Amino acid sequence: MTQDLPTPVADRFFEDYPRDAVAQYGPVSVSEAEIIAFARQFDPQAIHTDPEAAANGPFGGLIASGWHTAGLMMRLLATHFLSHRNSIASPGIDELRWRAPVRPGDQLRVRVRVTEATRSRSKPDRGMVRSLVEVINQHDTVVMSLSAMNLLRCRGANTGTDS
Repeated sequence: MTQDLPTPVADRFFEDYPRDAVAQYGPVSVSEAEIIAFARQFDPQAIHTDPEAAANGPFGGLIASGWHTAGLMMRLLATHFLSHRNSIASPGIDELRWRAPVRPGDQLRVRVRVTEATRSRSKPDRGMVRSLVEVINQHDTVVMSLSAMNLLRCRGANTGTDS
């Protein structure tokens, strides 16, 4: 289910992220093998790496690390939402919440709503886009949410990147 902004991601500037714009990307599948491989390398807790131990754990089965879920979300954002040419950087995120477990076989999508778009006063060649990002499973349950901040170049900002 894809719902995108009108301007193609390769051509987007700050001005192409108006307040209240909504986009959705995905789905992406989550497999048991990927959950275990990610967790063995980055979050080696039994609820993520050992199906037998996880079955007797607090979630009644294997679940993905929240950081794995964040990585899947970031892949969808970087590929489909953030400008490929004019995204400068992100100063961070706020209010990261893991709201429900992600399990093997889940199908995740990302919904992004622009909550604020403000041009910089001190550096007028760029603007800050703040977005509510929600990761949603196939049951329409929000499994993760966060407030993202992204700096983007403005159209006509003497960067040599606008068309």
